[in-house]
Amino acid sequence: MRSRFQSDRRLTVRMTVTLFLLGLLYVAFVAALIVLLKSWVLVVVVAAGMLGAQYWFSDRVALFAMRGRVVEREEYPELHAVIDRLCAIADLPKPVVAVSDLGMPNAFATGRSPEHAVVCVTTGLLRRLEPAELEGVLAHELSHVAHKDVAVITVASFLGVIAGLIVRFAFYSQVFGGGRRDQNTAAVFAAVMGVSAAVYALSFLMIRALSRYRELAADRAAAHLTGRPSALASALTKVSGDIARIPTKDLRTAQAFNAFYFTPALGAEPGVAGLFSTHPSLEQRLDQLSRISAELGEAATPGRAG
Repeated sequence: MRSRFQSDRRLTVRMTVTLFLLGLLYVAFVAALIVLLKSWVLVVVVAAGMLGAQYWFSDRVALFAMRGRVVEREEYPELHAVIDRLCAIADLPKPVVAVSDLGMPNAFATGRSPEHAVVCVTTGLLRRLEPAELEGVLAHELSHVAHKDVAVITVASFLGVIAGLIVRFAFYSQVFGGGRRDQNTAAVFAAVMGVSAAVYALSFLMIRALSRYRELAADRAAAHLTGRPSALASALTKVSGDIARIPTKDLRTAQAFNAFYFTPALGAEPGVAGLFSTHPSLEQRLDQLSRISAELGEAATPGRAG
């Protein structure tokens, strides 16, 4: 089915280029590990197995980590009604609807395709937002599904994780490999760590650049679909302000999933970490929504999507 979310060619190009560059990077990474560890079976099997598991089970992992659970219409009728309406407008398959009992106001979408997607909101978000604001947030999350950048960011993010896992596995296989424990072990370990560090650093920068752009693309698509960019701006302001008041120590678990959130789980003073954020700044997002609101003119009045 063709979605009525506005297509974004620049996002598509960025996703394609990022995956291509990451693919080249990790082919080189795997090749280097094979040369260093002299075991292509170990490297390829572990890498392929972990990547496949992440692609197929990322939605379940995310829901489990964020204490989310699938909810039926009888339990959350208003939430289902908003998603039903947006999916009808956007001509999208309805995703699985989930709710997390976290008090932190946030939402995320995950899944490998529009037919296998999950949209989850926290109870903290449901308590804080007005209906029009909630609609804007859900439209934002559904746009990630429509643009298929959820699957791309899932795969791209996991490639960085897999580098660390392979290094650990390789280290222990060298240390506990019996006769293989010789004076070359330290040199091999240092070489693997050096290659891994370089790969991780490059992956980190490419993924962050893609992640920031896809959030702006989702804001644009949601604002045009609902016709109410001001409602989305209000939700952004409200959620960001509430999260900023949560102690950083209480956000640490959630920060591992920042790339998937509507708004990153950052404390009041993100410091240097803000330079490498998965999301553009609040000011940048609000400025874009303000421009869209001006462009839409009378179309930005309430009731457009309802």
